[in-house]
Amino acid sequence: MASYTLDDIRSAADAKYGSTDIALDEKTTVHLLNPLRLPKEKRARLVALQDEMDAEGNEVDQEELLSEAIRLVADHPKKADSLLSAVGGDLAVLAQIFETYGKGTQAGEASASAS
Repeated sequence: MASYTLDDIRSAADAKYGSTDIALDEKTTVHLLNPLRLPKEKRARLVALQDEMDAEGNEVDQEELLSEAIRLVADHPKKADSLLSAVGGDLAVLAQIFETYGKGTQAGEASASAS
């Protein structure tokens, strides 16, 4: 029978459910946390934001929703603000960030009912 330490399990979780990291400059990297690494309330809000973005016929401010999602999953509020400031409201870049984040978290993404 195999034996593992809690550190082994944590390392495996970090490898499988790691963050999506975006380097802003040499000093600042924003870590967008995997949904499974977020508190339950933030996971629920992220699901709600995704539902709002996907709703047909729903006229929503995509920039606002994407910005909120990035703030929600970023490892630090100031880093999220720095990233959003650097993006400068470019909706295409915001969408690409969120798409990249989504691709990076698909393997570890829980369904809404698993929260």
